[in-house]
Amino acid sequence: MRNRWGVLAILFVVRLTMAFQFQSVAAVAPLLGTSFGVSLADIGLLIGLYFTPGVAIALPGGAIGQRFGDKTTVLAALALMMIGGLAMALSDSWNVQMAGRLIAGAGGVLLNVQMSKMVADWFAGREIATAMAIFVNSWPAGIAISLLTLPATGTAWGVSAVYFAVAALIGSGIVLLAAGYRSPPNAAAVSGVPARLDRNATIAVIVAGLLWGIYNIGFAMIFSFGPLLLVERGWSIASAGSTISIVLWLAALTGPAGGFLADRTKRPQTVLVGGCIVFALLMLVLPRSGAVLLTVVALGIICALPSGPIMSLPAQVLQPSTRAIGMGLFFTVYYAAMMLGPFVGGSLAKWTGTAATAFDFGAVMVLLCPLLLWTFNRIATARTHTA
Repeated sequence: MRNRWGVLAILFVVRLTMAFQFQSVAAVAPLLGTSFGVSLADIGLLIGLYFTPGVAIALPGGAIGQRFGDKTTVLAALALMMIGGLAMALSDSWNVQMAGRLIAGAGGVLLNVQMSKMVADWFAGREIATAMAIFVNSWPAGIAISLLTLPATGTAWGVSAVYFAVAALIGSGIVLLAAGYRSPPNAAAVSGVPARLDRNATIAVIVAGLLWGIYNIGFAMIFSFGPLLLVERGWSIASAGSTISIVLWLAALTGPAGGFLADRTKRPQTVLVGGCIVFALLMLVLPRSGAVLLTVVALGIICALPSGPIMSLPAQVLQPSTRAIGMGLFFTVYYAAMMLGPFVGGSLAKWTGTAATAFDFGAVMVLLCPLLLWTFNRIATARTHTA
């Protein structure tokens, strides 16, 4: 396929499989606790393990893709995701669950970093902000589909059936990518020659990656512990998952809208700060409100608005020649944060005996984002003055 929007649609669907797999643990968390006799902290650790390989793989991910090619690298990443998922499906050992999660996560990390570069290759200089906003929101779309389908699947046929369903979707992604994706005609020109980051650019990218990670920790608390929160309030697993999925469906729509609003008003940082403040307040409200559906809808409308402005931050300090190494560093910091976030949220929920604490933790994380943005701006300004 040579139409860039058609290519984006393929990349969107393929990346969606990663989100679907990531959420497969949280979507059936109550069933996992019963089947394996584990606590909320253990489940939080299993959720976070998916991102653990990112600390080691994200930085060299671009080089791996350059060595073996974009398409081959992503197909290999999908194969790792399938192998890890099947290992979890075929074993009743908690240690194998963790090992399979790590293998699948390694594939997911490699896929995420490489496909971000592939979108940039197709859209560099042409609607890149809109394309990246759409691409990023394949994540909430995949999470939403997972919440709609996997709790019912697990309740009817068990946890293994959930993992087999994930493997089937990944297999579909392999077929779609193999048959439909082509590199852009100017791929070589877009990739450029790798260069070294200067000190201020390095620090700025690290701060931007931490901001993206902290924001996503707050976002992850919704779909990781939202179903448990509603189950604690007497909801069934299936209805709890379906209700929380509303947040993700709306986020998949409002994320690109936030990017468009930021570009149209020329005030991306206002959208970022305002969105984070309201997002955090709604996180505090949901566990304490009787109007669950109304709060869930409001969360879905607001929570994804900052995503586009946050993802645009690295472009402010990266040149085409430093894009590969810069985005690798950005995702390394992001994955380090996401590796720890669900575990901390689960541990706090275990300590207090309620999933509501995970939402409070998520709210605090989101409120840190404006402070990190201020730090990023100071570093970027200092770099400009130095230049």
